Amino acid sequence: MGTKNKGDATPAFAALRRAGLDVVAHTYEHDPSSASYGLEAADALGVAAGRVFKTLVIDLDGELCVAVVPVERSLDLKAAASALGGKKAQLADPAAAQRTTGYVLGGISPLGQRRALRTVVDETVREWPTVFVSGGRRGLEAEVSPTDLVQLTRAVTAPIAR
Repeated sequence: MGTKNKGDATPAFAALRRAGLDVVAHTYEHDPSSASYGLEAADALGVAAGRVFKTLVIDLDGELCVAVVPVERSLDLKAAASALGGKKAQLADPAAAQRTTGYVLGGISPLGQRRALRTVVDETVREWPTVFVSGGRRGLEAEVSPTDLVQLTRAVTAPIAR
């Protein structure tokens, strides 16, 4: 089941283990001055930026939801709202995102959140045999199959990145 060490003792990895999923933890030294957590992860791990996905908490018509997109791209808020059946989306208040998910900014994982939020994952996730998402803290990534990510988060997939 991949590596198992003290560094991956997060709710995200606990959720993966409970689901019996094959997952690999990747750690790297996080640089607090880094401008982009996701691009930093891709660079540190030596993988294509399109294969590393960032987790963004959005406010969709007053409901917090999650959008997962490649770190090299931006979230199309209108497309995310449409994919989740809403009208208007905006990035959630950072404090609300942290409080609701149980994670800190730069370490928000789509997995093992304090309260599972409705999720949409960009359709490009299916272009890779495995993808990297936050493992629940800065400097920790979980490598999972796109199918496992979508199933475990009960996500819909849609073209939400631009």
